[in-house]
Amino acid sequence: MQNELIAAVDLGSNSFRLEVGRVVEDQIYTLDSLKEAVRLASGLTPERYMDEASQRRALAALAKFGERIRGFAPEQVRAVATNTLRVAKNAAEFLPKAEAALGFPIEIIAGREEARLIYIGAAHSLPLVPHKRLVVDIGGGSTEFIIGKRFEPQSMESLFMGCVSYTGRFFPDGRMDKKRFREAEVAAGKEIQTIAYDYLRLGWKEAVGSSGSARAIADVLELNGLNPGGAVGITRAGMERMKALLIKAGSLDALDLEGLKSDRLPVIPGGLAIMMAVFQELNLERMTYADGALRLGVLYDLLGRFHHSDMRDATVTQFMRRYQVDSAQAARVEQVALTVFRALTPGRADTHPVEHVNDEHFLCWAARLHELGLSVAHNGYHKHGAYILTFADMPGFSKKEQARLAMLVLGHKGKLQKVGGLPYGDVNWLMVFALRLATILLRSRESKPPSEWGVRAGDKGFLLELPGDWLAANPLTAAALSDEVDAWRGVGLTFRLKSRGRGELSGNLTVLPVEGVSAGTDGMAPILTQAA
Repeated sequence: MQNELIAAVDLGSNSFRLEVGRVVEDQIYTLDSLKEAVRLASGLTPERYMDEASQRRALAALAKFGERIRGFAPEQVRAVATNTLRVAKNAAEFLPKAEAALGFPIEIIAGREEARLIYIGAAHSLPLVPHKRLVVDIGGGSTEFIIGKRFEPQSMESLFMGCVSYTGRFFPDGRMDKKRFREAEVAAGKEIQTIAYDYLRLGWKEAVGSSGSARAIADVLELNGLNPGGAVGITRAGMERMKALLIKAGSLDALDLEGLKSDRLPVIPGGLAIMMAVFQELNLERMTYADGALRLGVLYDLLGRFHHSDMRDATVTQFMRRYQVDSAQAARVEQVALTVFRALTPGRADTHPVEHVNDEHFLCWAARLHELGLSVAHNGYHKHGAYILTFADMPGFSKKEQARLAMLVLGHKGKLQKVGGLPYGDVNWLMVFALRLATILLRSRESKPPSEWGVRAGDKGFLLELPGDWLAANPLTAAALSDEVDAWRGVGLTFRLKSRGRGELSGNLTVLPVEGVSAGTDGMAPILTQAA
């Protein structure tokens, strides 16, 4: 991937940022960057709805970003949204408008995924050292804490406190005094205490701050000579002096500190109170600053996907180990499901190359994890697996991607009504069919599909052709396939089973529009013949 352009969009709770990078071998060099002070978190009502004004600011910023990256291919851009869109109750209604303004999909990422990406970005902007680092990132609505070594995060947490939310909560009118700072610091300290014991036990040699709040505090301390002995970065004594100056000013309007930019001024009290609590609870005296954070981490994570070192593959492998998945069976199901899916989508790899590759990845991951829930209980294991995949922290996956993976695992067994919300023509129907068929044919774990079999899809539905003697020799599978006819009928679709030499075993087809599938003269895609 020599000299390719990639872009990261960070929909933070305080600011939206775009960073365009040029890839040269394994390094990323910043080519362009844009920042818009949206303060999305300040528009969050007590009931956790984004108000109209904050949404308008957000859409205007995304439209600007969209113009800058217009012409980029989908695989060159990754846009991530953080805490405010994680908690906003109207995020689902806002997201389509935001994606239309940007021109690219937007992922709402979990707190720990945000922490992982922050650490990757910070680590790539710092000298490579052998010791462990603590990285603290105070955002607009959440604060991330990561302990890592080199480029590998080891412990990640995200706490629900940020410079925008805390400024609005404790300094709503811009007034600053000792009582308000004390209340803000105590509230932040209580949050940090939930992770302090484990973090202090793990330990670190160097503490690093990243993103806007840390940068703003460091700039003010250095440019105003507040650090003792002219120290650089952030110090406990320097922040005490800075707090005294804020209290003396009494209000944000009266505050005049060198290095404090206008876009950071409205949220500086909340950011300072949180940082002081971090120092108190984690026994810090000094912290350095890293330029790289979430955006750079997104870029390097995107680069990893280009180099076939996708973090999502590592996460799936780790989940298979954690939940003791039968890897041999998972591999068999993956092979058959992938074969079926490719037979159902002839030509799609040419007409929709990026989407097709992405679909195949999700089918493979779902096949590897389809028995995840057996670690909980055999009865309803597909439901247990879907629950885990929905709510677990899965590094590399966005919440939307986790939901898709959970849907495939949930749909691979049992009634199909639970995934019946999928629109007709959605490619996920083909993936569900491929996964269900693979698990039925391989139920005995040692069995193989017959030496020759066929599967087709078209405007009128699915068709499976199997040798009659194979069906006769496998009555359990034949019964399961017969039940499958009823399962698909239950969601208004049809699965037809044909026994070669014995005629059809099921009734008429109903309509299943399938986008991107080229049909033959009989409305079916060409038959597939597979060797056992």
